[in-house]
Amino acid sequence: MPSTAETDDYHVPTIVGSLIAGVFIGGLGGGVAFPTLPTLGAVLGISPLLVGVILSANRITRTVMNTPAGQIIDRMGTRRPMVLGFGLQGAAPFGYVLGLHPEWVPLLGAAELFVAARMVWGFGSAFVFVGSFSTVVHVTSEANRGQWIGYFRGAQSIGFPTGLVAGGLLTDLYSYDVAFATAGTLGLVATGVAAAVLPDLRPSVETTTSLRALPGLIRREPRIALVGVVNFTVRFLFAGVLLSTIVLYATTYDIGIGEFSAVGASGLIMALSVLFSGGTTLISGRLSDAVGNRVFITLPALATFAFGFVALGLVPTLPVTLIGVACIGIGVGGTSPPLLAYLGDISPEGDVGKVGGVYNVFGDLGSSAGPLVALPFAVRFGFRAEYLACAGLVALTFLLVVGTLLRDQTARGRVSKRAGD
Repeated sequence: MPSTAETDDYHVPTIVGSLIAGVFIGGLGGGVAFPTLPTLGAVLGISPLLVGVILSANRITRTVMNTPAGQIIDRMGTRRPMVLGFGLQGAAPFGYVLGLHPEWVPLLGAAELFVAARMVWGFGSAFVFVGSFSTVVHVTSEANRGQWIGYFRGAQSIGFPTGLVAGGLLTDLYSYDVAFATAGTLGLVATGVAAAVLPDLRPSVETTTSLRALPGLIRREPRIALVGVVNFTVRFLFAGVLLSTIVLYATTYDIGIGEFSAVGASGLIMALSVLFSGGTTLISGRLSDAVGNRVFITLPALATFAFGFVALGLVPTLPVTLIGVACIGIGVGGTSPPLLAYLGDISPEGDVGKVGGVYNVFGDLGSSAGPLVALPFAVRFGFRAEYLACAGLVALTFLLVVGTLLRDQTARGRVSKRAGD
């Protein structure tokens, strides 16, 4: 979306600051669920299959809802859908509490209550994620968009591992009920902050692209799909492959840290990767503003991403594993904000929400498909072959970016420079 003078009318730190608080708390609430929900099978008598359905229900729902949420945001404005989204995220953990006490809801069992609560979370997160992107794009210009996108994406990245720690501690020290109720209460606080601060941003154009016409928009503007493909690859390899295999990788090669076994060490290894991702996210968006060519920033990030997988594949030792996952985290954090800011730069004003929804669909599909492929591949070919194949996929993505997006961004820069002369 082109820069306009209207962006000067908003106090960007206040608006994006509320988003940062909201998405951080949302990530925290999502993280609380992960160390606790898998253990509920033994507590409530839920089968492992149903536990898997519970864990994936939110992502499946969000994948379906991403583009409709974008359509609603483009037509209604950002404020009401986002407040609704924050409210649903705040309500979902209280659904987990009901799942712990199914006798309170006679018509539904524990599994059904947990699935319903996770679906509510998925609906809410679709509006929050897409609405956050749309809000930041509308209140910023090309001069500072990368910086603020980096800040709110960093909050998303750091919120989840914080929730992992908080969920485990609250459950151990108190109970499941306390862990879930705490996440829900924080979510409702975020809802109140969003309702008080978020402006009602609407596109200035009178018409927007319908969902049926969205494929035509993508055909006319193939850069949207190309950015989505890069996002799919990054999420497929990071959230899909790495996070679903690192425990088995550490166990296979007997990688421990101090008194921690391979299983315990893998949690620290994953946390290291996420922390490097979050830290780099805060820097890369702002750097893309300074450099002026956002896509150029993604190239060293993708190269570092590939190097991390090569390190894991060739040298399965603790020091190299730590270096490898740190590089993978840097690659993830260095890729997302510049590409999201670039997507905001090129999005038609009336379709920012839907374009953000398309981006999230690619990411959610990658995160969902990764575990389905990663574990069978590792069993058949081994972790070394798998991680080297991951590096090869990153290399192909690197070439795709160089051949398409980088060339386009360079051409846009030349046009802007001539216009300013």
